[in-house]
Amino acid sequence: MNWQDNYQTWVDCPAMDLTLKAQLKALKNDAQQLEDAFYAPLEFGTAGMRGVIGPGINRMNIYTVRQAAEGLARFMDTLTAEQKQRGVAISFDSRYNSSLFATEAARVLGYHQIPVYLFDSLRPTPELSFTVRYLQTYAGIMITASHNPAQYNGFKIYGPDGGQMPPQESDQITQYVRQASDLFAIKVADIHEMRQNKLLQLLGEDIDQAYLQQLQSVTIDQNLLQKYSDLKFVYTPLHGTGKMLAGRAFSQAGFTQMQLVKEQAILDPEFATVQFPNPEFAETFNLAIRDGNKTAADVLIATDPDADRLGAAVRQPSGKYQLMTGNQIASVLLEYILSAKKRNQSLPANGAVVKSIVSTELAAKIAAAYGVKMINVLTGFKFIAEKIQQFQDQGNYQFLFGFEESYGYLIQPFVRDKDAIQASLLLAEVAAYYKSQGKTLYDGIQDLYQKYGYFKEQTISKTFSGVNGAQKMAQLMAQFRKSEPQEINGTPVQSVQDFQSGIQKNVDGTTSSLGLPRANVLKFLLADETWIAVRPSGTEPKIKNYVGVTAANQAAADEKLAAYVEAINSWY
Repeated sequence: MNWQDNYQTWVDCPAMDLTLKAQLKALKNDAQQLEDAFYAPLEFGTAGMRGVIGPGINRMNIYTVRQAAEGLARFMDTLTAEQKQRGVAISFDSRYNSSLFATEAARVLGYHQIPVYLFDSLRPTPELSFTVRYLQTYAGIMITASHNPAQYNGFKIYGPDGGQMPPQESDQITQYVRQASDLFAIKVADIHEMRQNKLLQLLGEDIDQAYLQQLQSVTIDQNLLQKYSDLKFVYTPLHGTGKMLAGRAFSQAGFTQMQLVKEQAILDPEFATVQFPNPEFAETFNLAIRDGNKTAADVLIATDPDADRLGAAVRQPSGKYQLMTGNQIASVLLEYILSAKKRNQSLPANGAVVKSIVSTELAAKIAAAYGVKMINVLTGFKFIAEKIQQFQDQGNYQFLFGFEESYGYLIQPFVRDKDAIQASLLLAEVAAYYKSQGKTLYDGIQDLYQKYGYFKEQTISKTFSGVNGAQKMAQLMAQFRKSEPQEINGTPVQSVQDFQSGIQKNVDGTTSSLGLPRANVLKFLLADETWIAVRPSGTEPKIKNYVGVTAANQAAADEKLAAYVEAINSWY
């Protein structure tokens, strides 16, 4: 059907939700908005789905949420009775309709006689991942759009290991989602009857306590924590779920001086104090800097609304605050983990670190210096979770740290997704470590540059929204493959890694297998140790371009990076 037919189907639905019906009526004269809302179904893939809230098949609403839950339910109907009865854990964040969407997903599962464990109020994404493992449910659902703007929400599915559902299972779920094409025919159970029939159990403080207990394994040097318990922090949850646990986690670890940014501790789905609730943006630290200046806080910490990403800023001797990039935070965390474990003789001989293919190569240098294996995986924390499970099943490596450049880190694998609560605790310990040396966290990253070389990275995103956005991105990726650059900014390309074909082609004509799952990503390795990667985002209408350079000093790295960024911009 064309978009007009899809739209008419919704208009003609006699039992349409009244709020959505009113929103449809308000849009009746806006053909552009209606076409975008009805031209195609909201994409459901390995990361679940994410989109603008509103009426339409390309929007987040109770009907598309029910459809996604129906896909999971039909998949679980094919499992053994024991697997199905393990049930599904569900959590949600502070966004518009998050609680409603969580309840609607529970009702769909209940109709299929699948037990549901639903949080009594919002909780962080990493706690949902922990809950799947702790309760040994078969799956988990997190209602969140992570760091997207206020008009978005999303639906993420987790597998039995607590990681996002891997591609094989998620592809099957996607097929079942598409089979449930009549959104208005999906059956739901009554919530009260689910409670009476023991198909619905509410979760809350019981899980919080279990998760907090596990957090005690994140920090390494308890003597250091006690000595610097008065280190000063300002923390902002950016109107989200981090508020539920971060303060308790810091207090449990012994830190006594953590101050909340009061305006951003309000659970506000509008995220009224920021344009984007994303800790990689400097703007999100404005209020934290204000409060930090009042208290001379050593470190400012921000977590995104579902508390899986963490950003930080460090007080400099001048009194100003220096933001750290995701790669820098990961690097100081990694150096500290390995050096601290080496000092206390707990560094395993088979230790391994896992990072995404678009994250800093400084981490590889650090791992090599400590004799630790560095493993690269595709972008998406589920691939890091898969490696952790492989280590556990095969006994070949011991997981030490995992990260993505996009401000996501995992220290202890009792969670199988990025965990900003874990990361904030360890970052606080690292800050205490450098303070014991009369230094700051930012001094720490400068020490790493002196030791391993100066590394600098940047991500350049190009947006292609609207009806033709996906087609335009596909055309651009096809063009990159058809005309692979021989040089970039005058520097020869030595190798091209095409993760869609799974092949690396080298300038000498040789080829090799990349040994990773297929993905629509290209990565160029240059003669001066620069690397550039190009990939369409899995959650946003963007092509993301990543570039990493290394040089002898900051000025040279800045100059080098700027030249490559200019070259990348010329591609679009």
